[in-house]
Amino acid sequence: MRILGLDVGSRTVGVAVSDVFGWTAQSLEIIQINEEKQNFGFKRLNELLNEYEISKVVIGLPKNMNNTIGSRAKSSLAYGKMIAEHFALPVIYQDERLTTVQVERMLVEQADISRKKRKKVIDKLAASLILQNYLDGNRK
Repeated sequence: MRILGLDVGSRTVGVAVSDVFGWTAQSLEIIQINEEKQNFGFKRLNELLNEYEISKVVIGLPKNMNNTIGSRAKSSLAYGKMIAEHFALPVIYQDERLTTVQVERMLVEQADISRKKRKKVIDKLAASLILQNYLDGNRK
C-alpha cells in the first residue's frame, strides 16, 4: 500500500505518491480546486486513491515560523478532516515550513527555468518534498 502526499493551497493541490516500500516520493500532478466555491477536487483525488491503492494521506501543514497555526494551516487541517471523513483514510500532518521556498530555490538554481514554468510544477514538487520528509522521519 502506498502513501499519498498533498500540498494544499486555495486553488491547487500538489500530489505526490510513495513507492510501494515507502522509501521514496514521486510527484504526480496538480489538482485544480476552488475553496471559495467548495470545489475540493475529490473526484480526481478518489481516482488517485484507487489507482495507487493508498492506505494513508500526508498533508503539508504550513505552520508559521513561530510554530503557530495560521489561516492557511487551518485550511489544510480542514481539508484533511474532509478527506478523513469522505474517504475513511488516516490523515497525517507534516510540518511543511519553507518547503515551497526550498523547491522554488532548487528550480531557480538547478533547473534554471522561467517563473511561468516553475508555477506549473512547484506544487507537485512541494508535495513530493512533504511526503519524502514524512517517509524519512518514519522509517522502520
